[in-house]
Amino acid sequence: QVQLVESGGGLVQAGGSLRLFCSASGRAFSTYAMGWLRQAPGKEREFVAGISRSGEDVYYADSVKGRFTISRDNIKNTVYLQMNSLKPEDTALYYCAADGLRIGSGMGDYWGQGTQVTVSS
Repeated sequence: QVQLVESGGGLVQAGGSLRLFCSASGRAFSTYAMGWLRQAPGKEREFVAGISRSGEDVYYADSVKGRFTISRDNIKNTVYLQMNSLKPEDTALYYCAADGLRIGSGMGDYWGQGTQVTVSS
């Protein structure tokens, strides 16, 4: 079992920045690929960014490439999502996910509760 707790969400103006944190506890953090997914009201949950177990490989949705950066610290058992140049369409509930195998929209052996990001225009 892996327990995930997100933090760092909030209200920000368009063009601003936020940094999300996902703290993991339980089984070995470094054995899981990690990712961030989001769900806006009335929309399906979508993949945002993912990172491999070692952190060497990262993946992004086209909508956030060049603006968001995912990283992880396997000593601190934490994954981060740095979000810059935020747009109103980035408004969503952001979830942290851990997966033993997959990175992408289908990932998610374990999920956090989510942290709300709201971008005002």
